[in-house]
Amino acid sequence: FPMSSTIVGLVCSFVLLLFRPCVGVDDGDRMALWQRGEYALDPLDRYRYDPFDTEMNSLASLDAAFARRLRPILAARGGSAGCSESGCDAEMLDGSSSPARLSKLVEKLGPEFASELETNREEHEADCLESCQFFYCADGDGGNETSSGGGVNWETQYGIRSYSMGAVPPEDFASDFRFPLDLIKVTSAPLFDPAESSSVVSRAEEEGLSSNEYRSGKYKLGGDWIKNLPSALKWFNGRLRTQLFPLIASLFPEVVTDASALRAHSVSLLKYNASHPRTDVHVDNGILAMTLAMTPSDDYVGGGTFFEHMGADDVLEMDVGHGTFRPGSVRHGGHKVDRGTRYILGAFLLIRNKVEHVRRMKNRGADYRKKGDLERAQKLFSWALEINPKCTTCLKDWAELLQTQKKYPEAETKLRRALHLLEGKDSDALFSLGVLLSQQNKDDESIQAYRKSVALNADDAELCYNLGIKLGAKGDTLGEQDMYAQATKVDPNMAAAWLNWGTSLAEQGDVDLAEPKFLKAVDLGKDDDGVRPKAMINLSLVYQKQTKTHMQNTNVASAAESIGKAGNLLEKARTWIDAVKALGGSMEPEDKQYVDMFGPLRLQCHQFAGRIYSAMGEFQKCEAEFRAATEGFPNDPRTWFALGRVLEHAGKAEEAKQAMDKMKALQAMGQMGL
Repeated sequence: FPMSSTIVGLVCSFVLLLFRPCVGVDDGDRMALWQRGEYALDPLDRYRYDPFDTEMNSLASLDAAFARRLRPILAARGGSAGCSESGCDAEMLDGSSSPARLSKLVEKLGPEFASELETNREEHEADCLESCQFFYCADGDGGNETSSGGGVNWETQYGIRSYSMGAVPPEDFASDFRFPLDLIKVTSAPLFDPAESSSVVSRAEEEGLSSNEYRSGKYKLGGDWIKNLPSALKWFNGRLRTQLFPLIASLFPEVVTDASALRAHSVSLLKYNASHPRTDVHVDNGILAMTLAMTPSDDYVGGGTFFEHMGADDVLEMDVGHGTFRPGSVRHGGHKVDRGTRYILGAFLLIRNKVEHVRRMKNRGADYRKKGDLERAQKLFSWALEINPKCTTCLKDWAELLQTQKKYPEAETKLRRALHLLEGKDSDALFSLGVLLSQQNKDDESIQAYRKSVALNADDAELCYNLGIKLGAKGDTLGEQDMYAQATKVDPNMAAAWLNWGTSLAEQGDVDLAEPKFLKAVDLGKDDDGVRPKAMINLSLVYQKQTKTHMQNTNVASAAESIGKAGNLLEKARTWIDAVKALGGSMEPEDKQYVDMFGPLRLQCHQFAGRIYSAMGEFQKCEAEFRAATEGFPNDPRTWFALGRVLEHAGKAEEAKQAMDKMKALQAMGQMGL
């Protein structure tokens, strides 16, 4: 068909736009913009954005207009510092720790900030020097920016597979990394053979590996620092020199200019088994980290490293001799080892000529928060975020600080910002958000946050426990009980979950099912947190109900046994009850409920026991029970009346009269009961 001159002109413009070189923003600038939330569109996409805008008479003006229109989006996704309509200055991007950018921040934030930067440098230098006392260090410091490895193609040799670390770059030197952030590196070919690994582990065991344990997060870990294991340390240092450092330098050229810059610190040989089964989801305290598998996979069942953003069920397969190398700030965890023993070697790394200003400021802020200096802690968190506005752990730590100050809306804002950056894939942040929303009485939103957290990491006992409480308050009894079941599966020693599970079952009338749950809570609980005495009181209720059933079935002996157990449990709980009573108005509402119910329950036990002993013809036991009732509840006229009747039946007229007179005196004083 014939074309009009207008259409021909548009087609020509279209073709020219496709093949004309772009003026104004080069490919590196576009990548920087896209990394910060603004996608680097090709000329055709720019033309389609507004093809009829007459002001866009050149590609440079197209770039400028495009940048103007997406500036709010760019700012919302991490700030726009370092970028303008004409492109980006890599050294000035958010996340950059370049001298030029730090100087600009010093001008903005003042001498205190400058002092903290200097502290970072001093700490870094000291850590690097300490590293060289134990671990292999090359003569250089990485400043020569030469390649390492003697011409070896390390990635090809070990068949390196790459996986994305998620939506947020590493916390330090963020602007040096590029999307898709495929920075989790896993070997396909082993770094060393099973016999070598077995020898290292055997000698470590001889040197006392299994005699040590320490806590990491919620779990106890078996194993020891490798510097305490001479044979393993010697082997590891040899591998650092000939293999591991050159390999790591080739995997992370964005930040490692040369293998001579690498420094190892916090290196441990860990042992996972039934008593020390796993780690929780966490980040590592270093710019880079590695994990080496030291055990054949057929030596154990379960286990394995997973990365939270990839899904807890997506375990990276890593047989003996294989390794994983990654940025320290990627969230990961170790699955539970169900049977057998799994050994791994874990190490955090420093880079001699790269100071991690963000991590160090954030860590010092956390230390100040623990010491109670919240003002100083807040400054350090805010300064770390000035360097890298996408530091999600900075946002989460700051939120925790604000939460302790009961500044719940501000804390919520920080957490939601972190979750936005992480695309919602942080079970700890979602859990903390659930707690914050609960503290603001936003129960529906709180449950939603907890559910999302469970979907990411169902192996968090505290999370499942909290969600169970929320679901119970909403009347979702089955959901509540499912969460307590999951919590006790993850942590069989979680007494509070056993207690709540039993309580939920008992409230639904499932007393027989509730009894073993309460027994577990009594066995595992502690007196100082109230779990054990509360479980005793609840278990006493179960036994009292059993007593009634036995009496209805005229099974007097079983009734006596049940009521005896009920009374003994309440007596054991009395010490805690008295301690809580002493708190007066400052006691917790739930504790007050137990205090209020204790007296009637104990008195009811005395009364039941007295009547049962009477029915059995054991009048001395009956009398002793009612005397105990008057001692425990001397101001209750009912106890004196019951004792008086028993004494009359026993022919103790004078004592019976005294008991009845006591009852009348209490009634005259207006005492009607407890």
